[in-house]
Amino acid sequence: MKIICIGRNYAKHIEELANEKPEHPVVFLKPDSAILPKKMPFFIPTFSDNVHYEVEVLVKINKVGKHIATKFAHKYYDTVGLGIDLTARDVQAKCKEKGLPWEKAKAFDGSAVVGEFYPKEEFDMENISFQLKKNGEVVQDGNTKTMLWKIDELVSYVSQYFTLKKGDIIFTGTPAGVGKVQENDVLTGIIQGKQAFEIKIK
Repeated sequence: MKIICIGRNYAKHIEELANEKPEHPVVFLKPDSAILPKKMPFFIPTFSDNVHYEVEVLVKINKVGKHIATKFAHKYYDTVGLGIDLTARDVQAKCKEKGLPWEKAKAFDGSAVVGEFYPKEEFDMENISFQLKKNGEVVQDGNTKTMLWKIDELVSYVSQYFTLKKGDIIFTGTPAGVGKVQENDVLTGIIQGKQAFEIKIK
């Protein structure tokens, strides 16, 4: 399986990082080794002093697809989840400065938190509210209605470049409010009032 991530899909997040609004979705990959094992804490890596949380709505692909039209994209996933794209922001800044790929900053071991998945029928895909709490306080509060590209558009877009396979996960982008994790933090993800995950930072 592969993890396909979308960057810069919420305008306010683009603003907070002073990035340019892209013409097309920004796409990058994480390997399956990036998935943080269930019930395991996240250990801040020795190579970064500035790891950021980025909460995101996830969809899990349920059948093989290539060159999927947007109007048929909803047939290629039947569950929705929540996760975190953990990002070594200092490493990413150095990579961007030199025009290098982001993998060291985005795809390291444990950098993909994948929470619980729920039946798609429980959601209005264009109006999903979700939050990230840090130590009980809401630090990110998003809704899929403010996405630049909707979920079905993203499924269609990435399928033009990568064959989607059963079990692949798409991270659909993070809203504003990203910030640094600290040792002993507890991060809790909420989607439509349901707790999708809780992780400890070590």
